[in-house]
Amino acid sequence: MGQPDTLFRSSEMSLVLLYVATEIGREAVSALGEVGMLQFRDLNADVSAFQRTYTRDIRRLDNIERQLRYFAGQMEKNNIPVHPTRDGVAAASSQEIERIAERSAVMEGRISQLNSSYEELQKKWIELIEYRWVLREAGGFFDRAHTQVDEIRGRSSDEAPLLEDIEQSVPNTGGIGEVSFQTMNIGFVSGVIPRERIAAFERILWRTLRGNLYMNQSEIEEPLTDPKTGEKVDKNVFVIFAHGREILTKIRKISESLGADLYTVDDNTNLRREQLHSVNGHLDDLRSVLDNTRNMLYVELRQVAEVLASDMVKVKKEKAVYHALNMFSYDSTRKYLVAEGWLPSSSLPLIQATLRNVTEQARIQVPSIVEEINTSRTPPTYIKTNKFTEGFQTIINAYGVAKYQEVNPGLATIVTFPFLFAVMFGDLGHGFIMFLAASTMIYFERRLIGKKIFEIFDMAFFGRYIMLLMGIFSMYTGLIYNDIFSKPLTLFPSAWTWPEHFKAGDALEATKVPGYAYPFGLDWAWHGADNALLFTNSYKMKLSIIMGWVHMTYSLCLSQYNHRHFKSRVDTIGNFLPGMLFLQSIFGYLVICIIYKWTVDWPAVGKPAPSLLNMLIYMFLSPGTIEDELYPGQASLQIFLTLIALVCVPWMLLYKPLMLRREHSKPQRDGYQGLDGPARVSALDEDDDEPGRHSIETDASGHALIGNNNAGHDDDEHHEFDFSEEMIHQIIHTIEFCLNCVSHTASYLRLWALSLAHAQLSIVLWQMTLALSFGVKGVLGVIMTVMLFALWFSCTVIILVIMEGTSAMLHSLRLHWVEAMSKFFIGDGIPFQPFSFKAMLEEDSEG
Repeated sequence: MGQPDTLFRSSEMSLVLLYVATEIGREAVSALGEVGMLQFRDLNADVSAFQRTYTRDIRRLDNIERQLRYFAGQMEKNNIPVHPTRDGVAAASSQEIERIAERSAVMEGRISQLNSSYEELQKKWIELIEYRWVLREAGGFFDRAHTQVDEIRGRSSDEAPLLEDIEQSVPNTGGIGEVSFQTMNIGFVSGVIPRERIAAFERILWRTLRGNLYMNQSEIEEPLTDPKTGEKVDKNVFVIFAHGREILTKIRKISESLGADLYTVDDNTNLRREQLHSVNGHLDDLRSVLDNTRNMLYVELRQVAEVLASDMVKVKKEKAVYHALNMFSYDSTRKYLVAEGWLPSSSLPLIQATLRNVTEQARIQVPSIVEEINTSRTPPTYIKTNKFTEGFQTIINAYGVAKYQEVNPGLATIVTFPFLFAVMFGDLGHGFIMFLAASTMIYFERRLIGKKIFEIFDMAFFGRYIMLLMGIFSMYTGLIYNDIFSKPLTLFPSAWTWPEHFKAGDALEATKVPGYAYPFGLDWAWHGADNALLFTNSYKMKLSIIMGWVHMTYSLCLSQYNHRHFKSRVDTIGNFLPGMLFLQSIFGYLVICIIYKWTVDWPAVGKPAPSLLNMLIYMFLSPGTIEDELYPGQASLQIFLTLIALVCVPWMLLYKPLMLRREHSKPQRDGYQGLDGPARVSALDEDDDEPGRHSIETDASGHALIGNNNAGHDDDEHHEFDFSEEMIHQIIHTIEFCLNCVSHTASYLRLWALSLAHAQLSIVLWQMTLALSFGVKGVLGVIMTVMLFALWFSCTVIILVIMEGTSAMLHSLRLHWVEAMSKFFIGDGIPFQPFSFKAMLEEDSEG
């Protein structure tokens, strides 16, 4: 039994060896998938996917899954809703999978046949509709061609050479209107073309035929459905008159190349009337056939819709089971399936009970065995979370997965992340808006879970508890800053009084009320004062340094928890102690000076307040030189602290590499030699019943290999100690740490900078919008107030809450990832990815 799971460290993991009877292998893996606490190791890594035992079963399930996706596509195409699955669809039995396979095959044949028939009928329907439009419009085209002879004759020969040729060919007639097109040796081409191509169609015809044509076209009022794509397409009817067989052939080829559908139309009015009557009759018959076919298709799809979602879940679970079984090895002598896997030590009894239940239900006499084995492999990292802590842990995992059993930054992040955000975002009103939005999402979370609304909202909903704490902390810092929508709260009497008598134009100076301090937060009298910005800048800047020092010191202390847990005394002495002394001798001293400076009433003692920035600079550039003394004995103490900081640098640089070289050279002086590779034992020893057996792998010669280091997860290699490599690593670490102490402390000044920018932007937004309406009276003032309030509130939410909130969140993220976690976080862990049906289905739904 392992230690209880906590958020402070990853769970204690165990590598187990499973022996499962072949008869219940599928059922056992399915039960383990429902539990979702075991990560299988692939014991067939050297076997290709096509040569594994259950590849044929997986291909068969792939085909069933393809059929189910085909059904889903047809339902979406026909607007048929899929019945949602009930919670907890159990994995199917072998017989149920067979029934799903048979039903899917039969239904695919039926639906495919009905769908093909419907599409073919739909295509014929569209063709008849187009043909009817051509017949209707052709009559008007022919009439215009006969009646507009005088208008056409008025053109020059270059514009209508075709009609000039026609007149010459019929000199003895009374006009074109008195003869048929056949008599004039004139042919025509009629059809339908997409409207978007009609302009290009006309240009190509005119240039190709050099104007030897007469074209009429008109728009079809209703859009027609393309039977191939199902999209609505606007089309035009056209009739083109031309002289000569070759020209007509060219017109047909050009029409077909541009996607036109050509139809045969008679120029005789009576014959066209008969054609139109025939087309209408065919349309009536085809309409009834289409309706019957569509109804039959809908009946089949609705029948499938009732079971589609549950069938999809069952097939996915079944396929996942066979993928897991492909990672098992087969013991032919005992007729056992053998597997290895990682699990939290606390879940070992649950796994044992699960396999025992499967064995009892199958009434198998051979028990399933779960045996914990010793290994030097690096276990995966598993940190148990809930819906509240999941978002904060995701922030950490986005940077890197914690090393096995190292301190998890996610626990502290629950408080520090929203608090540092609030320091930059501090405003009671803006924080309340964020708190209200997060509370609304939490209140309706049962309805919203699993729904995909849009990407930005989905991200906000996932981090709803982060937003909740950010809103709460922002309201707290807003009270500290005494700031609500850029205005102060007069909750308590001010500690400053203004003079009662003054002359116009005189500078007013407030006086401190003796013996009284403002009880909480910033005194509201500072709002509107000329030196308010000077005061708040100084206050927030020093507060940012203090918060940065606390955050980095706390993070550095967490590194000692790691050193102690991993029993690394050399890291405690060689990294933690010099690092802590270096940090405190410089910036810890600076923080103490800041607090001390706040406690002294400098005007009362008759001395100017010394500059701490100059003090820190001269502390290193000119040790012992003090311009404005802060306290007695300052010069001696600063020299002492400077010496401590200087000593810490070679201490951190040399201690660890030299101690490691000493430890690794001692066995060689005593006559011992380290193992160069994995130890070998006979494969016959796997029957050994001694407890604590090792993780077994076989090589090409039939021997079992036992790993003896923890360099990796699945591919462990032994690394010999290299002093030069260790020395280079320590040099880089020392330089980075010393430089980062300075740069990271300065980086926390972003807390002051963003807080200042947020407050000033809030003031500007108020003055540029809502404040403009307060000086206007009457009805106009009311209208302006309402309109400007809407503008102010919209800009507040969009700019100050959403945009500024995102900016402050990213800066808080940076302070955690870089400034804090660099002090202790290794982050080279391997994520725990158990075989879990729940996780698999959630991943599929997100994809």
